[in-house]
Amino acid sequence: MTLNRVTLNHTVHRFTRAAAGALLAGLALGAAPAQGAEQGAGRPEFDFSACPTVDELPAGADPGTWRCEVMHATGHLRMGAVDEPLNEPMEITFAEGRVDGEFRQIFGVMTAAPIRVGRTPLTLTPQYGGYSDFLSDDTRRGEFDIKFALGLAHGLPALPPSGCSVGSDEDAVHLVLKDTVPTRVISKEPLVVAFGAQDAEFAAPGTHDCGPLSRTLDRALGLPSASGANTFDMDVRVAIRPYH
Repeated sequence: MTLNRVTLNHTVHRFTRAAAGALLAGLALGAAPAQGAEQGAGRPEFDFSACPTVDELPAGADPGTWRCEVMHATGHLRMGAVDEPLNEPMEITFAEGRVDGEFRQIFGVMTAAPIRVGRTPLTLTPQYGGYSDFLSDDTRRGEFDIKFALGLAHGLPALPPSGCSVGSDEDAVHLVLKDTVPTRVISKEPLVVAFGAQDAEFAAPGTHDCGPLSRTLDRALGLPSASGANTFDMDVRVAIRPYH
């Protein structure tokens, strides 16, 4: 069948109305998952397999002075209309050290489980937003950019298009984390430290690359959301392993 512009526009509009209607129905009628079913019971073991390799360290880096860190963070996210616990840990792996006295970092990977949004079918999956700086100082614990891939709970039709997210690499959620619980050592072999951190000042952008569903999703998620209306609390465990 050949579609002229008018026919195509009508087709797009029908799809948009149908998709938005189905999504809105799901937002109104969706049921929250049982806590034990999707969230998982235990904290995973620290996995150093995603550490940057020695060959990936900066030129001039002495591996004997560098280390790999694997960070697990659970906590609570309040962002726009989203107000959800993070029961499954986000895992961030990176290497750090110095080259000619200057602090340097190499990002490895970030993984996270989808977060079910209230009693809706929507999920948000935290993803690396392209920037990190985990060097602590007197003013903050560290900084990193994050975005949230939008999807639907397992078993439901995939309405949000691939690549649909809250934030993007060009317009990410920028977190500046400040200490809420002092650092303490909880294991020496391997070395594992724990601390609490929070950002209660970040701004959250609207959805990106979500096509004709963008406005519906923004309304459902209460986005964009200005600084001061959002909070990301984190309970953090970091395992540390030297390269040599």
